[in-house]
Amino acid sequence: QVQLVESGGGLVQSGGSLRLSCAASGTMFRINVMGWYRQAPGKERELIATFTRGGSTYYADSVKGRFTISRDNAKNTVYLQMNSLRPEDTAVYYCNAAVQIYAWRPENNYWGQGTQVTVSS
Repeated sequence: QVQLVESGGGLVQSGGSLRLSCAASGTMFRINVMGWYRQAPGKERELIATFTRGGSTYYADSVKGRFTISRDNAKNTVYLQMNSLRPEDTAVYYCNAAVQIYAWRPENNYWGQGTQVTVSS
């Protein structure tokens, strides 16, 4: 079974920075895409950034220029550096990974437990 463990959330003032980490463990042949989603109270979960195994990245417009996603394939870990944080960035942040457990199996999606990020004004 694949597990994703997140860390790095917390309370920060507007304009501040936080760095989230997500480490994957368990039986894995290959992790294809790793990414971050967030869900604010009363809102749907939204995709904010992804990093493919080949090195391509995607950012939602709402975080472009402020957040940076990076990945360490050797450690099966993805990071999200969040700068210039705003109160509207307050949400639970979830790590997601598309993982092939075995080479002959299609990939499945796995989720972390979520980490709270609160930005005060």
